[in-house]
Amino acid sequence: MVAGLDEKLEPIYRDVLRRNPGETEFHQAVHEVLETLGPVLVKYPEFTEHKIIQRICEPERQIIFRVPWQDDQGHTHINRAFRVEFNSALGPYKGGMRFHPSVYLGIIKFLGFEQIFKNALTGLPIGGGKGGSDFDPKGRSDAEIMRFCQSLMTELYRHIGQYTDVPAGDIGVGQREVGYLFGQYKRITNRYESGVFTGKGLDWGGSRARTEATGYGTVFFLNEMLKVRGESLEGKTCVVSGSGNVAIYAIEKIHALGGKVIACSDSNGVIVDKNGLDLDLVKQIKEIERRRISAYAEERPDATYLPDGVIWTVPCELALPCATQNELNGKDAQTLVEQGCIAVAEGANMPTTPEGIRVFQEAGIAYGPGKAANAGGVATSALEMQQNASRDSWTSEYTEARLQEIMINIHRNCHETAEEFGQPGDYVAGANITGFLKVGRAMVALGLI
Repeated sequence: MVAGLDEKLEPIYRDVLRRNPGETEFHQAVHEVLETLGPVLVKYPEFTEHKIIQRICEPERQIIFRVPWQDDQGHTHINRAFRVEFNSALGPYKGGMRFHPSVYLGIIKFLGFEQIFKNALTGLPIGGGKGGSDFDPKGRSDAEIMRFCQSLMTELYRHIGQYTDVPAGDIGVGQREVGYLFGQYKRITNRYESGVFTGKGLDWGGSRARTEATGYGTVFFLNEMLKVRGESLEGKTCVVSGSGNVAIYAIEKIHALGGKVIACSDSNGVIVDKNGLDLDLVKQIKEIERRRISAYAEERPDATYLPDGVIWTVPCELALPCATQNELNGKDAQTLVEQGCIAVAEGANMPTTPEGIRVFQEAGIAYGPGKAANAGGVATSALEMQQNASRDSWTSEYTEARLQEIMINIHRNCHETAEEFGQPGDYVAGANITGFLKVGRAMVALGLI
């Protein structure tokens, strides 16, 4: 017996394990979706007949290639890069590129699998994919990063396009890297195909509010979860893990809506400021100076720096994991619940372990999974594609209003679907089933392809 799975789904999951050995993050992502789909197969037997689940668990295409490049000293390095084009039933593959030493096929497949459902939830015509490399941009010069990006795109360009596969940024891939990647694509193809890459700079085809979108969207979703419980962000104490793009703009929107963020983190430790974080200082340290978060305590003596600390030990009412996968385990979740946390919204992809999710659900707190709560980033990427296609540029206010509308709709759909399938308040089931139904119906309609 596989814990938590309907008997019809057990053999499917066992087959995923057999066909994808060693890819633990991918196994986790698949199991988390499958354990919510039993009632769907009862209500819609055609998905079983067409083997939609088996097909959705197998990527349409997996591309792996080497990336040779030279550092500033003339030494040669070889990295490995991936692009997993998972599902295009709803539109061109859409998903970010991640540059981090931990990247291997299992992580890219987990991210791509999650992206299928996340993109479906936005209601926009985009399929799911993901890519990346085990290249580490930390400590590398701009010239080294440019050479790496150009080498990677020299292979990747043949597999992407605005109607085929549209990458974007992710961990380790910001506007600088997107610029080098897009520039090489333009050079090789001799086409100014703006819609092939999202997360671009405003001067060359980017969208206003895209930088803020994932963090803002997570807070919009959190706010909707609180509303249905008769609560609000006003006056609430929050902690946000990470201090990258998602975390920074989640903090910004929490402050704008009346909450107070007292802690954030990076891979070295945690900064705690009981008076509320000085966001301008965090931005200066992380976005401009590219220093470690410990520098915050040097500028603010009242703040406390916890080297190798765990942010979830800081008492709070709201928690937003915005760093990386599996950063919040069962013990951490128990600590949060015991200290009075009432809601968790995921700004990162799969940051909570299955044990942690179980703790939150059993405690009855509001828990927003990443595929719903952090869908604002890819939603605004799709809005960037719309602007590129129409040669248009929208205002920040209009784009943010569209983002908020999309996040409200995602919350409503997840909330209503959970109720429809007898699991009220379960946003995990609501998000998985809503996304699966949309993709599954499209796959049935398109035939056996």
